[in-house]
Amino acid sequence: MPTGVYVRKNAVEDRLKAGMAADHAADFAQWLRDRRYTPRTVIEKMRLLASWTHWARAENYTLAAIREAYAASFALIAAGQRPRFRGDVNQDAVETAKLFIVYLEDRAVLACLPAKPVAPLVAEFAAWAREQRGLAETTLATYLGTITPFIDALGETPSAYDAVTIRAYMTERAKAVSIARMKGISVGIRAFLRFLIATGRCRPGLDHAMPNVAGWRLASIPRFLPDADITRIIGACEGERRLRDRAIILMLVRLGLRASEVARLSFGDIDWRQGSIRLFGKGRREELLPLTQEIGDALLAYIERSRPTLAVPSLFITEYAPLRPIDRITVKCLVKRALKRGGVESHYKGAHILRHSAATAMLRHGVSLTNVGTVLRHRSPEMTAHYAKVDIALLAAIAQPWPGRSPC
Repeated sequence: MPTGVYVRKNAVEDRLKAGMAADHAADFAQWLRDRRYTPRTVIEKMRLLASWTHWARAENYTLAAIREAYAASFALIAAGQRPRFRGDVNQDAVETAKLFIVYLEDRAVLACLPAKPVAPLVAEFAAWAREQRGLAETTLATYLGTITPFIDALGETPSAYDAVTIRAYMTERAKAVSIARMKGISVGIRAFLRFLIATGRCRPGLDHAMPNVAGWRLASIPRFLPDADITRIIGACEGERRLRDRAIILMLVRLGLRASEVARLSFGDIDWRQGSIRLFGKGRREELLPLTQEIGDALLAYIERSRPTLAVPSLFITEYAPLRPIDRITVKCLVKRALKRGGVESHYKGAHILRHSAATAMLRHGVSLTNVGTVLRHRSPEMTAHYAKVDIALLAAIAQPWPGRSPC
């Protein structure tokens, strides 16, 4: 992480001893090493911390006011102003200051800031959605992002909600967002209204006051990649450095897993004797998928030769410090990089394109719609039937001639 500005080693030590990090520099370096930062990165982080604390000392900030110092330096960079001392305040130094604050909180030297208060009604909905509806945290986070503005606009007294105000709110929101986004907002608010009805906070049937968002269900052609592109993506994950990526890509393209499902996998979800993978899908439904030889070999190679030693049950771990279990965004970025390395041109670069590709590949190879739906764990046969549109040869065979006259 070189920045192009270097300070002599003695100057780094002098600045650390004179600044607010004097009593914590050695422990901070060890804290970084414990989180698998490389030796070169630790040296660079300490240099950046020395530069930032030198600036903070010149601005008369103390350790007790480190958050204020961080905010001031962040504002300085955001405004594009020149630093007072050459090399003392830059983007990397400010990011290192933020990491140092995390260290101080972890060591209980600095009290953690209280979490942003959540409206009681929102907190109750979140608990109800987890317990009664089995919503995944990612889905719940999306819902809460739509519910909070709704409450801010209509107030925290659900008994006062009526069809007129709800429709007016939705109409106003529709002016500023896309159709796809509006559908997401509609789903989240409708779920919230059903919670209010179930807990007796508003009149029954108020969820039907939600206006429908214009759109035709399953009208589009499924997005997918041809077999040749899938082969190139898998090939782009060869080698010892990409054992983790290969295992994840294979689970996406062979079994059609969702990114969040891959991220949540733990060692306890892999049954090596029975050859199965346990998943907790939407609605916390527990389901089993086959652990194929190809995927099993890829997982073993990753676990035995590449997975960092980290005492957590999660199967997949980040490659770079700080080490931690991956999340669905990591899977998305991993797929995007694999597409680029494989030279695959696609407008859609997320992990879900591989789920669609898995479904269409199964259909093209003769797997029935019922079995495809079983692998993808669809609740509705209509969703699986959506993929039948990609079998152009079958559709041409059953297509009927247009009854009208030929166009001019």
